Amino acid sequence: MSTHDVFKVLIAVHILAGAPGLAGFWIPVLARKGSKTHRQWGRLFTIAMLVAAACAIGMATLTLYDPVGTHPQLVSHPEFSDPSLIRGIFGWMMLYLAILTINLAWYGWHCVLNRADHSKNRGLINITLQGVLTLAAITCAWKGFELGQPMMIGISIVGFATVGTNLWFILNPKPAPIDWLLEHIKAIVGTGISVYTAFFAFGAVRFVPEIALAPILWAVPLITGLGLILFHQHAVREQFRRPVRATKSRGA
Repeated sequence: MSTHDVFKVLIAVHILAGAPGLAGFWIPVLARKGSKTHRQWGRLFTIAMLVAAACAIGMATLTLYDPVGTHPQLVSHPEFSDPSLIRGIFGWMMLYLAILTINLAWYGWHCVLNRADHSKNRGLINITLQGVLTLAAITCAWKGFELGQPMMIGISIVGFATVGTNLWFILNPKPAPIDWLLEHIKAIVGTGISVYTAFFAFGAVRFVPEIALAPILWAVPLITGLGLILFHQHAVREQFRRPVRATKSRGA
């Protein structure tokens, strides 16, 4: 079986897992938080993203090994005629985004699972994922610098911010009672940002290669996702403050 054949199998599994996840992302986002629908679809989304990202790691690794063999349709396109650019965008950057997706999905899931025992968030897998994502972000930024691709450098900032905020929570010996929920929102919506970014950018290259590197394709998921994170975190904080205000009013 050739490299391209293995690549196509990984794409098929990636799509089978990723498509339901992309659609299912909006159900837990819009459903009442904590409801059965929210929990069931949130679990489905997380598992689907872990499988899709694992396939993306395989696809990126094959691209690093054989950029022309995995993307023969791009060789004749002037935008991607240089194999080193194919290796950079569809190898190093895809690898980084896949690791970012796994990091956020795993972390966000375990923020909920470990809400009653915060010390479990300092497990080996959670800590290791922070180190792996840091290395992936550094590599993506460095390769972007070498290739003259500012987008690769810019997108790596998301990884550094993710690791920083994740470790702030993980290593905090006494987080506030609400922190696990705020981090869960950040991570799961962040997973959606990562996957939709990859979907728009890497999907576009198969139909309209010349717009695959357009900043707007990368900006729309990021701006939308950040808006959702801020909105839901604000709603949770307000919900948390209401009982406190009521208690103070009764005391007065």
